[in-house]
Amino acid sequence: MSAGRWLSLIGIGEDGVEALTPAARALIADASLIIGGARHLELIGPQKAETLLWPSPLSAAMETILAHRGAPTVVLASGDPFFFGVGDMIARNVAAEEILCLPAPSSFSLAAARLKWSQQDCALLSLHGRAFERVTSHLQPSRRLLILSWDETTPARLAAHLTALGMGESRIHVLEHMGGAKERIRSARAEAFSLTDIAPLNTIGVQVIAGPGARILPLTPGLPDDWFEHDGQITKRDIRAVTIAALAPRRGECLWDIGAGSGSIGIEWMLADPANRAIAIEQNATRAARIARNAAALGVPDLVIVEGAAPGALAGLPTPDVIFIGGGGEGEIIEAAWNALPLRGRIVANAVTIETQALLIDAFGRMGGELVSIAISKARPIGSYHALEPALPALQWRAVKS
Repeated sequence: MSAGRWLSLIGIGEDGVEALTPAARALIADASLIIGGARHLELIGPQKAETLLWPSPLSAAMETILAHRGAPTVVLASGDPFFFGVGDMIARNVAAEEILCLPAPSSFSLAAARLKWSQQDCALLSLHGRAFERVTSHLQPSRRLLILSWDETTPARLAAHLTALGMGESRIHVLEHMGGAKERIRSARAEAFSLTDIAPLNTIGVQVIAGPGARILPLTPGLPDDWFEHDGQITKRDIRAVTIAALAPRRGECLWDIGAGSGSIGIEWMLADPANRAIAIEQNATRAARIARNAAALGVPDLVIVEGAAPGALAGLPTPDVIFIGGGGEGEIIEAAWNALPLRGRIVANAVTIETQALLIDAFGRMGGELVSIAISKARPIGSYHALEPALPALQWRAVKS
């Protein structure tokens, strides 16, 4: 270990210290402090070093770790510390040149090897310490998923979820204690799942099979309106698809959805990429609760909901990259939103009434951008025939702050 590298992150598997490299074993033997979970500390056996069991939350351990700066310190982790592990948290607090990482094969690597699946073709996600509903957006026909479980209840919960979505024929593989003497792999169809005595530490492989009526999230914007709970306060499907295109999501960006209604815009924004963030601002408490249910049901439970009226409710929020204003808003809301945008930030607002359209025309005149009229007509029966019935046209203002 070089003089500057005092903190070692060591990946350890079910085979324990015997499977580690001589270098990793030497680091553990020479450490003055070893941090890990109860299972990790048990795997390495008694050591001369002081030991620290991970607290909850894990970040609470950083004070102790940093207090040992310069002294040989070891952090034990399952598999690869930088693959859904503690590595990221530690690297945010300790300089890279002070860290040595010796990873072991990740649970994903081991599961892919056991199932004979090409890892690069699988969706890899963790439900450990994360909202279960995040799995929903990954459920696409014929897709393979590798999932880190929260605990022994996750496989059965996943089976019930797949069945409820019309994917009950999907095959679920439960892999326990991989790499150890108690390794076990069992499989079952989701709709017939009855496996018991599952180890808390398990990884799940899923081969998604969608039935004829399966509820599959499309990969393009414009979810059906009836997939959302709403009271009529919703950006309708066709307008929503155009609006998401105008908002132009880019990976990792933050959206403010002002006057969120049912949350449909923020939800579809987050579905565009797992790294996208959205904040739904809604003053009506009933609608705010409805947004939370919609976000969970459609696979983006991390949508942030701020219950309050704009512009006051905008104070203190993280800086947005993009802002959407539903229903045109009010003059002071448009001003506050524009002022909150950074340079090159984007704004989109929709309006149906003459009064709110006038506000957008005024904003267009002062701030630039473009105005677009969106008119949608749908076939409706007239006796034994049909005619196209137009919906109220929407005026859309789009602008980039410069």
